Amino acid sequence: MIGVIVPAHNEQDLLPQCLRSLQAAARHGALLDEPVQILVVLDSCDDESALVARAFGALTLSVSARNVGHARRVGAAYMLSRGARWLACTDADSTVPDDWLAQQLAFQADAVCGTVTVMDWGDYGLATQTRYLGRYQACEGHRHIHGANLGICAKAYRRAGGFKPLSAHEDVGLVEALERSGARIVWTALNSVCTSARVDPRAREGFGDYLKTLALPS
Repeated sequence: MIGVIVPAHNEQDLLPQCLRSLQAAARHGALLDEPVQILVVLDSCDDESALVARAFGALTLSVSARNVGHARRVGAAYMLSRGARWLACTDADSTVPDDWLAQQLAFQADAVCGTVTVMDWGDYGLATQTRYLGRYQACEGHRHIHGANLGICAKAYRRAGGFKPLSAHEDVGLVEALERSGARIVWTALNSVCTSARVDPRAREGFGDYLKTLALPS
């Protein structure tokens, strides 16, 4: 079984498009009908995120941590307890391509670090977009780490000690632990995930805050 983990804090507006894309990825023919279970970890939600998740048939867990690392860790533990052999992580403000899971598994690696593509630069000016694209490497062998586009073999995840309950950079911490454990990691742009460039990001010090720093006058 493949377990997909989506942390969410008040994501009722963007969660539907995320879950639609995950459902499409779960139906990809290359998966040969292997079961895919989608879990939304509802972290301190006081909107309709839970109703949205259940309407799409996703599993849900509720936590009250306001901590994305904690949410991912709890979600991973839950999916492993259900027998997941592979964990795939994305974010509620992101959409994955139809072959997202198929590409991850095709590499036969311990972990797959994918790239992200900003779906809408509407909240930022051209200067910010230009700065971002000038620094980003959307190519094979890149070294970007995104919780919105990450896949890990269950065995490698356990060996590395899993996600730490960090409020930011929990994805970086896990990949660094995977590297120390000798895991084979693929760095690819073949299954890039579309993500939000909103100016009110849910996780502090994450991708959204990075874009904010690029928007500051130089």
